[in-house]
Parts: sequence; structure tokens; C-alpha cells
Amino acid sequence: MNRKNWLALILMLVVGVGIFAFSLRNTDLHQLLIDLLALNWGWFAIAIVCIGLYLGLEGVVVKLFMKDSYPSFSWKDAMRMPLIEQLFNGITPFSSGGQPAQIIAMLQSGVDGGRASSVLLMKFVVFQAMIVINFIVSLVMGFHLISTKLQGLTLFVVIGFIIHFAVIVGLLMIMYWYQMTKRLTNWVIKPLNLFMKPERYASIAVTLNEKIDTFYKESVKMKKQYRKLAKVSIVTLFQLFFYYAIPYFILRALGVSGLNFWMILSLHVIIFMVTSVFPIPGGTGGAEYGFVVLFAGYVQSNSKLVLAMLLWRILTYYVGLFAGMFALVIKPDKVTEID
Repeated sequence: MNRKNWLALILMLVVGVGIFAFSLRNTDLHQLLIDLLALNWGWFAIAIVCIGLYLGLEGVVVKLFMKDSYPSFSWKDAMRMPLIEQLFNGITPFSSGGQPAQIIAMLQSGVDGGRASSVLLMKFVVFQAMIVINFIVSLVMGFHLISTKLQGLTLFVVIGFIIHFAVIVGLLMIMYWYQMTKRLTNWVIKPLNLFMKPERYASIAVTLNEKIDTFYKESVKMKKQYRKLAKVSIVTLFQLFFYYAIPYFILRALGVSGLNFWMILSLHVIIFMVTSVFPIPGGTGGAEYGFVVLFAGYVQSNSKLVLAMLLWRILTYYVGLFAGMFALVIKPDKVTEID
């Protein structure tokens, strides 16, 4: 990590502490301590296992993609990837730093840069597709709740869905209507020429066209690997399932009863979509607010609700940050590519 990344990490930790303190401002700390001591550690252990499975299954996805070209790519290095991704996604706006950091980590293992980019691109496509599928199901089950309880963030939910859906549509268009998509993209960016220098516009256009060309070449390979994509899609669905289930087990650990498992999952999917729209790293602020408002109807005690939010945020965000820091210092194994 460079100096800029360290500053970003420290800043996010400071901001996180500030948000936690703000969340506790109207909370009876004595009652919160009582709720913490009364925590059912069996249920909470399941929540911990869920975040472990979420990260571990992403390592399985990496291993599945790497096994043909790099059978010597170790499980240790495969498991490093999601941890490094969590760290850099967590300290960069719109989670933009995860993929570049994973490419660097793969290069350290001796993986060819083009192959590393291809693997991460395929992983990204599958992950985005599964997010959209999960979100459509969740909208059917839980959108009526946010339309009444979370009116301030309803717009962000809709925008989040549009962004993720547009990404998938755009990628599919490149895969199946390459020339038309390329012409359409160049037409869409033409107005930028009115607001920037010709050299800057030309550079953006060239970079964008290169990325489209790269994705199209990789998509041709992807379409031939449908069995592998099917396996990865199934693993990714299970990965997201365990992640979305975390709030249910936290609430059960706090003694909250009368919970509908699938509704809690659906609400967590919606929170995930909200946080993806916030430009602040980790969706900080929006994530905490969304959790408290959406789950307030299930938790009558304010101290339990705030404690549930704190435990959830620690598991789903801060564990990834610190695990990623640990993964960075692990020395990668060197691999050999086979033709």
C-alpha cells in the first residue's frame, strides 16, 4: 500500500468511529452493554461463518478460473484475492480499487497480466449478473417496505439497480453486438469534445475503445466456457446468499424473534444496492442509516438495533479491511503457466 492508500484507510477508520459515536448518541450505553453480554454467541458464530464463507467462496471462484492455465496457482493465493479486494474496495470511491489491486497481486504470483485481467473480468461479469438477479427477486419481496419506510433512499435504490443493470446490458451488447455497441459508445461520448481539450478527448476515446476491444476478445472465450461459467455462477449465488444472510443471524443472536428469513435477506440485498451508489468508500453513512431504518420494524429496543448495526458493520466491512491488510503481507507463491 502506498502513502495515499494508508491515508485513505486511516480516514475511513476515523470516519467509521465517528459514525459509530454518532449512532450511540441517544443510546443507553448501560443497556447496550447488557444486550452485548446477553448475546447468543451460537447464532453470532453462524454470522461469522457466513462472512468467512462469503470471502472463501470468492477464492473458490478465482481458483476455478485459474486452474486450466495455472494449475499451480495455490489455494493460499486464491484466498488472498478476495481479502485484497475487500481492502481496496473499502478505501476507494465506488469500490474502484479492488480489481487493480487484485491484478497487482496476481502479477506478484507470476500470472500474466492479460490472463489476470481476463480472469477478473469474467469474475466481475458473473458477480454483476448474480447481483442483478438477486436484486430483482428482492425488489419483488421487499420494495414495498422501502417505498414507505425509506423514502429518502428509494431513489438511491433505483439508481443502484439501474447502474448494475446497465453494466450487464452494456457487457452483453459488447458480447453479441460488438460493432454496433462500439459505434454507439463513440457517438455517446462525442459531447465530451465540447468540454475538454481535443487531446484529452482523443485519449479517453482511445482508452474506451481499447477496453471494448479487450472485453469482446475475452467474451469470445467466455462463450466457449459455458460449463465453467455455470459452475462459477452457482458458487457466486451461494457466496451472495451467505453474505445476505448475516443480518438474520445477528438479529437472532440479539434475541429478536418473529423474523422471516427470506425477507431479512431481501432487505439486506436492498442495503447492498444502496451502499453501491454512495461515492464514499464502503458506502459509509448510507450503509449504517439504511440498516437502522430498514430493520427498525423488527427490533423494538433502540440499544439492540444500534448494537445489531455495529456488529453487522464490523463483520461486513471492517473485517475485510483488516483481513486485507494481513493478506498483503503474505508472500505469494510463484506459478507456471501451461499452454
